[in-house]
Amino acid sequence: MAKAILVDTSKCIGCRGCQVACKQWHGLQAESTRFEGTYENPPDLSARTWRKVRFIETVGEDGRLRWRFISDACKHCTDASCLAVCPTGALFRRPWGAVDLDQELCNGCRYCVAACPFGVVTFNEETGRVDKCLMCPDRVEAGLAPSCVTTCPTGALSFGDRDQLLSQAKKRVAELQAKGEKGAQLYGERELSGLHQIFVLQERPQVYGQPEQPQFAVASVFPSSVTSVLASVVMGVAALVAFRERGGKGEE
Repeated sequence: MAKAILVDTSKCIGCRGCQVACKQWHGLQAESTRFEGTYENPPDLSARTWRKVRFIETVGEDGRLRWRFISDACKHCTDASCLAVCPTGALFRRPWGAVDLDQELCNGCRYCVAACPFGVVTFNEETGRVDKCLMCPDRVEAGLAPSCVTTCPTGALSFGDRDQLLSQAKKRVAELQAKGEKGAQLYGERELSGLHQIFVLQERPQVYGQPEQPQFAVASVFPSSVTSVLASVVMGVAALVAFRERGGKGEE
């Protein structure tokens, strides 16, 4: 049975409890940051921050400023281009839908970083490998919810069977629209053939920093990856030929 996390942005208060819980469970170090005009901290997802609460300032029809919050992380796409371009099998899919990562097999090529349409796969300069949210497989396969979900105080994060969460999300969207939230919508039901982190949004995805129509990126990444490998092979052969020729002349 496919699992998923539902993020209801209308219930998020920006407490960042999910962000802290993720760091604690996975032993991720804090990042040294500085104030850059936003309450967000750190400024973006990274090898040390797999889940981040984004703070968005918008202006309503009444001209008044209002906050929008979204707890963001890997979407665990059904059609995951990061998984498709991985040359070593380091990225793989769990039976219940999560896109997991085997650090022992990662060679640091960064093809997945370039392929991800959401920008959630990041390169770790210290380890020479990539990192991202794994959806806590150790917890899920022990019958527990991901750490981020368990700490959410408002119910903005839910975990369970994907089909049930989709039904729950559609009802929530209908409720918000009935209350005058005309921009309320579901995000993740069909994008990239279905995400395993789905969202109830109050405005267009772009407002929350999400692509309106995320694209499967293999077409633009994989050919360049193959070209890079072939170029390396050609250069290596050329160098070997040159070395042998020089060696032969030396013997003469």
